[in-house]
Amino acid sequence: MASRDLTMGIIFLSQTGLGILGNSAFLYHLFLTDFTGNRMKPTDLIFKHLTLANFMVLLFKGIPQTMAGFGLNYFLDNVACKLVFYFHRVARGVSFSSTSLLSIFQAITISPSNSRWVCFKVRAPKIISPSLGLCWALHMLTNVLIPFNVTDTWSGRNLTWMKDLGYCAVVNTRTLTGMVYLFLLASTDVMCLTLMLWASSSMMFILFRHKKRVQHIHRSFSLTSSPETRATQSILTLMSSFVLFYATSVFLTMYLSASDGATRWLADTSVAMASSFSAFCPFLLMSYYTPVSRLCSTCCYPVPNHSNIVRDQ
Repeated sequence: MASRDLTMGIIFLSQTGLGILGNSAFLYHLFLTDFTGNRMKPTDLIFKHLTLANFMVLLFKGIPQTMAGFGLNYFLDNVACKLVFYFHRVARGVSFSSTSLLSIFQAITISPSNSRWVCFKVRAPKIISPSLGLCWALHMLTNVLIPFNVTDTWSGRNLTWMKDLGYCAVVNTRTLTGMVYLFLLASTDVMCLTLMLWASSSMMFILFRHKKRVQHIHRSFSLTSSPETRATQSILTLMSSFVLFYATSVFLTMYLSASDGATRWLADTSVAMASSFSAFCPFLLMSYYTPVSRLCSTCCYPVPNHSNIVRDQ
């Protein structure tokens, strides 16, 4: 086994193992909260779907890529390749959509009472479940053609017009229909990315204004960071990670689809970037979960005068 292949195998193994462990732990925490009778926050349902989607991304992409990195290239048959690619694309799309939905919901939740979003505050928790169901349905529908462009690498068929990924092969979509379909898939990613950037920017602006209004409360605690600052940092970290990993992944995916002689390391880099957010997302959410939820409670519930008590949502 070449040293490069061994290195990539170790990288994929570490990334996949860490991601599966983190997503499993966060899912366990969310379900344990339900079983202990604690009041479930509206965002918990989004967290569950996001974590489940991230888990599926690592399961259907990380594990096969890890095995291929260690030189096991012929372990999936034709049907298995089609299922792996299809469910990976569906889970990746749901991860996109759930992250965007989380940002939009949080932006609506912490919006001030005199904003134009106040009418959505009461209705927003009621439409979370239908919105998540719609996300799954749409991505299952838009990715329905993916299995027709994927095959195994050991069936003996001619792979001249296909890209060998080590464990499966993907058809080079150079036809007009194929390019239109790729544009459709990419447009959904760009739309989710744009929505998240807009929502996250709105949240940081709202938090900045809120911090200015209550600055006198935290004046005596100038050496410690305020809840607004911690929430802003959490949102910025989540948004930056989302943009970094997925924007890079989308760019590399489009480049690989349009090029003929893409090197193996570039393809491996694209896969690693595509799975990075799913691997590190649960650890970001664990730090993001508490401060943002606490701040949402501050914005949604009245705080008694001359008090710095923050009610939990």
